[in-house]
Amino acid sequence: MGFLERYTNAIYAVFRIVFGLLFAGHGAQKALGIGGPKMTQTLPLVAGWIELITGVLILIGLFAGIAAFIASGEMAVAYFIAHAPQGFWPLANHGETAVLYCFAFLYMAAHGSGIWSIDDVRLKGAARR
Repeated sequence: MGFLERYTNAIYAVFRIVFGLLFAGHGAQKALGIGGPKMTQTLPLVAGWIELITGVLILIGLFAGIAAFIASGEMAVAYFIAHAPQGFWPLANHGETAVLYCFAFLYMAAHGSGIWSIDDVRLKGAARR
């Protein structure tokens, strides 16, 4: 047994919350101009709204598995559209953040919302009825 194994659920919840917050921040910048310039081109603007909405859903744990699946796909598309044409390796094409988000969200899509989430509260409430 690993020394942090008893905290697995709490660590996953913090992981989900932090990634959701960071992703929502990227989306808020692109879609709303918060913390940087607002995107005016269609594709980055659409990406910004996807990032903002899925980031908030992941952050609060509402349909986080579905939101994370969409976010993972968006990051895969972003990698192949924006980064891969600049070279094969993520370190060379500056796509490592997109790759990390893609696989973190793919893991979340498989795992779901977990504890400290609206889904957890909803499921516990439904079980009591």
